Amino acid sequence: MNALRYRFGMNLSALSFRDFRIYLGGNLFASNALWMQRVTIGWLAWDLTSSATFVGFVAFINFAPSMIIGPFFGVLIDRVRIKQAAKVTQLLSFMLALGFYLFFTFGILNEVVLSVLSGFSGLVVSAHTPVRMSLAPRLVDRTSVASVITIGAINFNLARLTGPALGGWLIAVWGVSLALLVQMLCYLPFLFAIGLLRPRERLSSGVKDEAFFSALNSGIRHVLKSPFICRALLITALYSFLIRGTLEILPVIADGLFNKGAAGLGLLTSSAGFGALLAGMTKALMPGQTSGELPKYVLASALVGIALVSLLGLSNSWGFTLICISYLGFSSTLSGISIQTAIQIDLDDSLRGRVMSLWTMVGIGATAMGAIALGGLADYIGFTLAFGAGSALGIVVLATFALRLR
Repeated sequence: MNALRYRFGMNLSALSFRDFRIYLGGNLFASNALWMQRVTIGWLAWDLTSSATFVGFVAFINFAPSMIIGPFFGVLIDRVRIKQAAKVTQLLSFMLALGFYLFFTFGILNEVVLSVLSGFSGLVVSAHTPVRMSLAPRLVDRTSVASVITIGAINFNLARLTGPALGGWLIAVWGVSLALLVQMLCYLPFLFAIGLLRPRERLSSGVKDEAFFSALNSGIRHVLKSPFICRALLITALYSFLIRGTLEILPVIADGLFNKGAAGLGLLTSSAGFGALLAGMTKALMPGQTSGELPKYVLASALVGIALVSLLGLSNSWGFTLICISYLGFSSTLSGISIQTAIQIDLDDSLRGRVMSLWTMVGIGATAMGAIALGGLADYIGFTLAFGAGSALGIVVLATFALRLR
């Protein structure tokens, strides 16, 4: 392990901790379930309506809770026992997966029910995100926090590669019902793994004695007092709106433009996962980040990704579209890992839930707005104009921001 630490700038050092290895193994199953579920929800939204607007709307509904109440969960997570919180959120995820399965099996999963279940799913994810971002760093010592983020991203994006491919294949060959059943069962190993974890105790900071809204304000003030974190949030919003927003309307591209069905959607989503996995591995091979550093390649990668959105709107080649989507997955993940590492590396455990829930709120909120905006525009003015206009605007804004930083 010492050789690994030397070779990879300690980016793999978290693997030397027993609890993190257990967490990683269980989380791989849960992450696969999450990505399979997202593909299935997107496919059902498209299959029920053949509307790009509705696909974008369902994605928006799924992300809305993180935009509205995510920071409140961040405060709560900084005040409760993190292990118990993880058990609760994963149990709720399992129950929602069961709900999807039962509603579909009994033939009552219409547009309204799908929207409601998608909203509840987003609510649980908004609660689990600060849990995940607080739990994993507390399974290692402080010198390995950056390693946790990198390896966690590789693990998550490996599932992003395999989950959609498996989900699309199950839908195409065996039907939606079996796909939903497999997703439900994949949550169980992580529930078992959580019971074996021994997270580091949070240092006493008085946060439990602080009034709820006062604690929320403390997290917001911490962010606003840091120009570095504010810049990181702005960049996150820019690439999330266009790049991740595009990745949320893949059902429309897969079947609406290329008539590839659920299997094509799984392949397209897996292409994004391949790019994201490659980004995680690339990040692991890079030297470790230093405190307060936002690497220059973050802006460059996001800029190229935003430019590719316009080419995606012009593409009539399935192969080229797969390549474009793969790079969008690479770009958004490389930027996301680097920004999250920059924020988390010196963050106190007592602030981790609140600050990272604000980062998540910005990223997911921008993704949700991008999905519904791009989906709606695609229905009314066509993909070429919608993606072209969005890409041009994004390039101008991001390039202006980059010049100001210089």
